[in-house]
Amino acid sequence: MKKAVHFGAGNIGRGFIGLLLSQAGYHVTFVDVAAPLVDDINALGKYNVQIFGESEKTLVENVSAINSDVNLDALLDAIAEADIVTTAIGPNILKFIAPNIAKGLTKRVAVNDTPLNIIACENMVGGSTVLKGFVYQHLADDVKPAVDKLIGFPDAAVDRIVPLQKNYEKLLVKVEPYAEWDVDSKGVVGELPAIKGMTLVDNLGAYIERKLFTVNTGHASIAYLAYQKGLPDISSAMRDEDIVAAARAVWNETSALLIDKYDFDPIVHQKYVMTTETRFKNPEISDEVTRVARGPKRKLSAGDRLVSPATQLIEGGRKPVALAKVIAAALKFDYAEDKEAAEVQDFIKANGIDAAITHFTGVTPYSKLFALIKANF
Repeated sequence: MKKAVHFGAGNIGRGFIGLLLSQAGYHVTFVDVAAPLVDDINALGKYNVQIFGESEKTLVENVSAINSDVNLDALLDAIAEADIVTTAIGPNILKFIAPNIAKGLTKRVAVNDTPLNIIACENMVGGSTVLKGFVYQHLADDVKPAVDKLIGFPDAAVDRIVPLQKNYEKLLVKVEPYAEWDVDSKGVVGELPAIKGMTLVDNLGAYIERKLFTVNTGHASIAYLAYQKGLPDISSAMRDEDIVAAARAVWNETSALLIDKYDFDPIVHQKYVMTTETRFKNPEISDEVTRVARGPKRKLSAGDRLVSPATQLIEGGRKPVALAKVIAAALKFDYAEDKEAAEVQDFIKANGIDAAITHFTGVTPYSKLFALIKANF
């Protein structure tokens, strides 16, 4: 049986990537540091995935788990023998798994000359490339040529909403019907076996930005605007006419950018936007506003979902009024239990909003975009 190693045994790992790998005939070994979760997976050896609103469940079998904190040797063996390695752990955690992946690859290339692809399935641009950079920091120079030859790090775009949930059935994951997993064919080493639900594409950048500037930009926009109104979750926000109108205005701006940049069919793209809006209106997959808005430092950074499209629109001679309003709302996000939000608010109090705009967004002081953001603060 083919073998997959997947870092991250949480709901997204089990309910999305792990599910597709299992259905494609892989034994999936989940890697995590949450001991109770690892123990449950090993005790049961299976779990169910259920589409929200449907009664039927999909049984996922041939799964096991490794606690990388206590069983490193087993993890290194698994990497050495794997046919594919994937992650769904969060962008900020990639650097922490890199040392163990480097050890596993060092062991692998000494005994196994079969190509292997490592795919970071994260909410970020160039996740696998970023992971590769972290991994190479921990590789000895004499190992790097073999890794260069045998190990691929193809980037990917992934999209499936898996909200926080409490289920009585152990390991059950409830997911939305929609799922998208696109992988850059140019980054693949050797041949990547066909996996139903995964699409190999040769223009991944377009798909990543389409998803980032539609789904992630939209989700964040709704969350930050909803927080200002004291609304608890995305479903509630999508019943507020003002917030829906603001989200549509953001989508109008990002759609104009994407259609011009990638020559997307306007009708097809508008359908994609409408599908995204429908997903956000689904009460079954609604998430807490504070959870969607969390981590404002990353979401406000120059290359992420808010500032990047706004900057590109400015460069193209357009005025991103709706995006600027959202960026200002993100700078106002003061949820006390969010560490990054507290950092942003402390910086604003200490240095003022002018310094904060440039510090967190990288936007040039007193530029057109700077002025638009400040006018909405």
